[in-house]
Amino acid sequence: MTFEPEGTHSNASMRNLHLLHGTLPHEVVCTENLTPFLKLLPCKGKAGISSLLDGHKLFDANWQTMAVDVKPVCPEDGTECILQIEQTVDMVLDIERSKRPRDNPMPRPIPTEDLVCDNSKPYHGGDSCFPLDRTSEMSWSLNKVFGRPLKGSCPLTTEDGRDSETVCINVPHEREVQERTAADLVKKEHEDGYLRCYKISPNLDFDLILPEQYLSSNLPLSHPSLHAFRSITGHGQERGGVRAILTNPSLTSPVRFVYLESLPWFMKPYLHTLRATISSSTAPLPDQYLEPQQAPNTADPIKQMYYRPAVDRHRGTHLELLLELPPASTLTLTYDFEKSLLRYTEYPPDANRGFDVAPAVIRLLSSSSSSSSSNGSSLLGASEYLRTTSLLLPLPTPDFSMPYNVIILTSTVMALAFGSIFNILVRRFVAADEAPGYGGKGAKDE
Repeated sequence: MTFEPEGTHSNASMRNLHLLHGTLPHEVVCTENLTPFLKLLPCKGKAGISSLLDGHKLFDANWQTMAVDVKPVCPEDGTECILQIEQTVDMVLDIERSKRPRDNPMPRPIPTEDLVCDNSKPYHGGDSCFPLDRTSEMSWSLNKVFGRPLKGSCPLTTEDGRDSETVCINVPHEREVQERTAADLVKKEHEDGYLRCYKISPNLDFDLILPEQYLSSNLPLSHPSLHAFRSITGHGQERGGVRAILTNPSLTSPVRFVYLESLPWFMKPYLHTLRATISSSTAPLPDQYLEPQQAPNTADPIKQMYYRPAVDRHRGTHLELLLELPPASTLTLTYDFEKSLLRYTEYPPDANRGFDVAPAVIRLLSSSSSSSSSNGSSLLGASEYLRTTSLLLPLPTPDFSMPYNVIILTSTVMALAFGSIFNILVRRFVAADEAPGYGGKGAKDE
């Protein structure tokens, strides 16, 4: 229910396809992932938006993600099908932090004359300052944030038309935007007005400059359809629990989604302990979500469930839940699990740190796909996904230093015993009057 094939697939090929899902929660994305990612592009990292992707800037961002989506596309005229590859990079940058290595390579405190303090505070003085929030938009440019301008457009693109080779920026209408290189400005309609898109020349560098400016309005932010929080509960080395808190912030619309848990084989859940509890907020719910003489939190939010148990050292647990959450309500999903014992060779080098558990995957369903899935048909049509944070699971860890302690102790005992026995076997004991140098027989002979 969570994942379905995308693209053009015939009915015959769909019967022979197998869906594989894997996770690497302990793997950290680094510059080694960026290099092969750029090699898939027509111009690598030499032109276009990809010329701004630098490993130091990308992985120093507050949040970043990379994705590669591959799907087959078959034209309607019956010609040969092709594979369409879509590469995506999302990053959330702190402008002040990104400009810091350029303006201030060595970290230093902000000079006193540059601090904007709240003079109304009673403790305000020469040695104390309560900083005020910035009221103006910070100045920035592509060159200052990424350390380089945009290196023109990629000449190998096969797209034609007005929208090809364009770079768009979404800022309020009153925000001043300057371009250092001449480019054709194209306005594209957007939900809050229009986007400013620039058609870039393939041979010239392009840079956007936004000076510091006071704005009377900001761009409206889109509200999430669902809030998700997931954590491990319990204590001890034998058992534990998982708790997921899912909140629908909308006051009028319900949300229908698929919740997927992929657990490792050494984390065995007890399905009979699965509990789903809905608690409503103070806002009243619409009448269509209230059953007669029944509170909103008594309805079972689990509409469908798919469960495949784990097989030790072969596959993990697969748990999928089709859930529906009424407006202005919170769903608490809990279950208990048992921790398995591992062989000593199956522990990683940092075993005391714990084992990473993959995040839960949440697929938000649209209203059309929700209605079509009530009878078990396909959920294709919704492609909005959420992922919770990964978990850190502590497992019973043996004392790996014990073999070394035993070896050292045994070697010490053997060395002491060998030394004593060797002395007994080699050394000859005689009386003092017979030893040379003590007036014995050897001394008289001399």
